[in-house]
Amino acid sequence: MHERSSVTELAGILRDDLNRYSPGEKLPSSRALVERHRVSPVTVSRALAELVAEGLVVTRPGAGAFRAEARPQARAVDTSWQEIALSAEAADDHAPRGVDASGVLATLTTPAPGVIELNGGYLHPALQPERALAAALARAGRRPGAWGRPPMEGVTELRTWFAREIGGPGGALAASDVLVTAGGQSALTAALRALAPPGAPVLVESPTYPGMLSAARASGLRPVPVPMDADGVRTDLLAEAFRASGARLFVCQPLFQNPTGTVLAAGRRTEVLRIARAAGAFVIEDDFARRLVHQDAPAPPPTLIADDPCGTVVHVCSLTKATAPSLRVGALAAHGPVLDRLRAIQVVDSFFVARPLQEAALELVGSPAWSRHLRAVSGQLAARRDALVAALRLHFADGAAAGPGPGVQVVPSGGCHLWLRLPDGTDESALAGAALRAGVAVAPGRPYFAAEPPAAHLRLTYGSAAGTAELAEGVRRLRTAYEELRGGGRG
Repeated sequence: MHERSSVTELAGILRDDLNRYSPGEKLPSSRALVERHRVSPVTVSRALAELVAEGLVVTRPGAGAFRAEARPQARAVDTSWQEIALSAEAADDHAPRGVDASGVLATLTTPAPGVIELNGGYLHPALQPERALAAALARAGRRPGAWGRPPMEGVTELRTWFAREIGGPGGALAASDVLVTAGGQSALTAALRALAPPGAPVLVESPTYPGMLSAARASGLRPVPVPMDADGVRTDLLAEAFRASGARLFVCQPLFQNPTGTVLAAGRRTEVLRIARAAGAFVIEDDFARRLVHQDAPAPPPTLIADDPCGTVVHVCSLTKATAPSLRVGALAAHGPVLDRLRAIQVVDSFFVARPLQEAALELVGSPAWSRHLRAVSGQLAARRDALVAALRLHFADGAAAGPGPGVQVVPSGGCHLWLRLPDGTDESALAGAALRAGVAVAPGRPYFAAEPPAAHLRLTYGSAAGTAELAEGVRRLRTAYEELRGGGRG
């Protein structure tokens, strides 16, 4: 059991035990809790911290932990007026102001203990470089000026590293072309706001990352879907979508696309840039998975921006997916005046990225542990992908696991996801609910589409599971849920 679930379970036990103590009465010592529950001192400390945050426990340095005094009953607050205020739209409003974050929350919510997580958005803790991160943060904290104000654009050495990584050996980018951001989602949101006014259409792959759809809609933009196939976005339909919609922006993930895992074919890379230039449009390249290439994969193609001589591409990337959720460090890269607009939006929104975090990222990527970590993740992800595909073919041999019809349409060579097409007539939401009851969390496909989906799907994440055995068990539980639906005549 990993630390996160241990803390949650212990906090629940202590919460229930509080009824045995009077307000102000002292609780058992941390040492006693360690011995009684057979957990680490860190687990006890974090569990108590949860109860302190909830106002149930107070701690006194040198004295211990005590049950908090009874809190006064919360005053009733009538917020019914907000329903009108939040829904009122002016006559010239271009788009609804409500934000649907359900697709994002599905990958951020921590499953209950015992539930296998096949819907997560990050690497399992066993794959995260926790020791290397801790060492990097410690070294960063000792750097002169580490707690001072960084340059608005980001620490120069980190921008230089990102420029080399993004631009490739040809030197397509300089440090001056890069802004350090607070992760990929922040960079993506800034790019959307910079490149399209409220009410404007924005072309997106179909299916695509729900967090981008939510960010676009929150900015008042109207996502317009462009279908994909096994070679990425269909460029014949991309050209038609630009003509029909009048859009001046296209968002794509050319490498290990989320959720399908596809890589944009070489010929289509050139076509995407040509079509966008002809339309006078920008392309946002969301390069979220470049550091998650699998061990058995060929070398990935260069970034789109490295092959773009006209300033068409605005590049987004992040260190988060390949490391840990809280290393919120990413980059925006662009040529031309658009970079000034991106910089202005970032400064207004958040001033700058915390310098200790930037320095820690720089320490990490500059250490021998970085390349070792990437090699280890590369091998682990390939093994987990193969285990998940094998389990699907074993438990869904009747047509829900292998193409060209229902099943896995693409076996990816990078990233963390499999995109599973379900048999016609399957209720994906009902299946996801039944799967959760059976003890496995999966993501239904609907939030990945900007419009009506052509079929029912699930996204299964093999990077967020504990290992190959847990993946096999997760698929077995999914099959149990699938049988439950079929037996009930609902799928």
